Amino acid sequence: MIKLYGFGESRSFRCLWALEETGLPYEYITTKLRTEAGDPASAQHSDYRRLNVQGKVPTLLNEGLVLTESIAILYYIARCAPESGLLPNASMDVYARLDELSSFVLTELEQPLWSKGKHTFALPDEYRIPQMMETAKYEFQKATATLDRILPESEFAVADSFTLVDILLAQTFNWAIRFNFAVPARFLALRNRHYRRPAAQRALNLAG
Repeated sequence: MIKLYGFGESRSFRCLWALEETGLPYEYITTKLRTEAGDPASAQHSDYRRLNVQGKVPTLLNEGLVLTESIAILYYIARCAPESGLLPNASMDVYARLDELSSFVLTELEQPLWSKGKHTFALPDEYRIPQMMETAKYEFQKATATLDRILPESEFAVADSFTLVDILLAQTFNWAIRFNFAVPARFLALRNRHYRRPAAQRALNLAG
C-alpha cells in the first residue's frame, strides 16, 4: 500500500488530493515540520531522514520506491490510476501542454511563494533578507500576468477535464492566499472551484 508522509496544506497536500481523486488505497502519515529531531513524528527524526534526506514533505513510499518531489509523486499517482484522468488519454500536443503548465507552476508561479517562506521561517535568521519580500511580490505579479495570457478561459487547464495541472494550480493559489499575496479574481475563482471538489474536501479533512 502507498504511504504518504505530509503536513497540512504544504506541497504534500497536492499529493494527498491526488490520492483522493484516484481512489487508490493509501496510508497518510502526518509528519511534523520545524520540530526537534527527537520527536518520532518529526521530519528531522533519523528514521524519516533515511527516507527523505532533506527532512521535508512530501515523501511517498510504495513497495521499496521512495519519491520526495511533489511533481514526481503526482505523476506516479496518476500513472497508477489511469482511469482517474489526472493524466488524460489525449494527444501528444495535450501532454506537451500539460507538461508546460506544470513546469510553469513550479518554476515561475511557486518560486516567489517559496522565496517568502524561506525568508520568513525556513532559513536560519542570519540568512533571511526582509527586502526579498517586495521582490517576491513583484515576481508573483509577473507570473500571474503571464498565466492570465497562456491559460485558456475554460473550467480546466487542459483536455476539457480535471487533471493534475488543476491540482497544482489550485494548491499553489491557495498557498498564495495563505501567504497574503495579491491573487487576481480569475485565479481566486479557480482555486475556489477546484477546492469544492469532494476529493479536495476529503483531503482537507485529513490534512487538518
